[in-house]
Amino acid sequence: MGSECAVVWDRSLLDYDLGGEHPLHPIRLELTIELASALGVLDGVEFVKPRMATDAELGRVHTSEYLAAVRSAPLTGWEAGHGLGTDDNPIFEQMHDAAALIAGGSITAAEQIVSGRADRAVHLAGGLHHAMSDHAAGFCIYNDCAVAIAWMLDQGVERIAYVDVDVHHGDGVQAAFYDDPRVLTVSLHQHPLTLWPHTGFPAETGSGGAEGTAVNIPLPPTADDSSWLRAFHAVVPSVLAEFRPQVLVTQCGADAHKDDPLADLMLSVDGQRACYQALRECAQNYAAGKWLALGGGGYSLFRVVPRAWTHLLATTLDRDLDPQTTIPEDWIARAVHAGHNVPLPTAMTDGVQPSFTPWDGVTETPVDTGVRDVRHAVFPSYGLDPADARD
Repeated sequence: MGSECAVVWDRSLLDYDLGGEHPLHPIRLELTIELASALGVLDGVEFVKPRMATDAELGRVHTSEYLAAVRSAPLTGWEAGHGLGTDDNPIFEQMHDAAALIAGGSITAAEQIVSGRADRAVHLAGGLHHAMSDHAAGFCIYNDCAVAIAWMLDQGVERIAYVDVDVHHGDGVQAAFYDDPRVLTVSLHQHPLTLWPHTGFPAETGSGGAEGTAVNIPLPPTADDSSWLRAFHAVVPSVLAEFRPQVLVTQCGADAHKDDPLADLMLSVDGQRACYQALRECAQNYAAGKWLALGGGGYSLFRVVPRAWTHLLATTLDRDLDPQTTIPEDWIARAVHAGHNVPLPTAMTDGVQPSFTPWDGVTETPVDTGVRDVRHAVFPSYGLDPADARD
């Protein structure tokens, strides 16, 4: 039996820096570790240091031409192609090394679980789920989520479930395993008609003998805690129970929060905490407790991400924080200074009590019509009745 949770962290992960004004700023990671430490969440935790992914490990997901382009991009500039040198994915020095370290960090976390040294592992710098086999996309150079999953498959893990709660569709991971029946990909995201990358419709269910292993749950803009949780519980536990994964991998982007500047969902930090607790329960119930938690998006760098991911760390470590916990004044002063006087909350709550009505049949609300569509798209593949509220 492994230890409860391994935490992969090193300050060198902050080298994945796309530029001072870029939305994906490494300050969010630094402030999260500082807040979790200040609140005692990380007391006694010895960080596991990440290693760089090798070309062979990256090559399980990415083409050799793309790896070469990433390496040469700091010299060739925009001529590198492959989605590099854009506003979303600017070129920076040591880009390959920084991205390979994040991918290697996700492999390091996976190693902790596969080896039996830990039942859970968390790597907040991971979760770069948009990168495709041959091009960068959505702030993501290498797809560490897919690289870690591919590594585990090569180690003999037979069934892996990936659940993505980022506000954006987990398109790169879905694409990597769309025809692989060993990997179940589940994504809850803002409706693709209203948000990039404009994929992730319920009809996207897998191909080539893997039909039913891609599950997409689109949510209407402005969906709140109760809607999000209702949709999650109406679909995710049922498909996980039937798929029977040996490891649960989750991408825990914090950008579904109402304060996030790049999207329109309306979750509170309390709803995000409830989401992480639901994922922990899923890992316990359906994956023998094996849980690899990765970070992801999140662009309210000071007000949201550090609180949300401190709750994630607390959840993975079974050190759940009381939402009313006061944020230390020293941390607030540090964050205000780093954020140029951004006003900050003073507690680990948004003052919301997240609750939901369990799905008991479709209503005419946009959330329920979406639930209906995804249940009809994938439940028959598992022998489940789309209309049965017990499933």
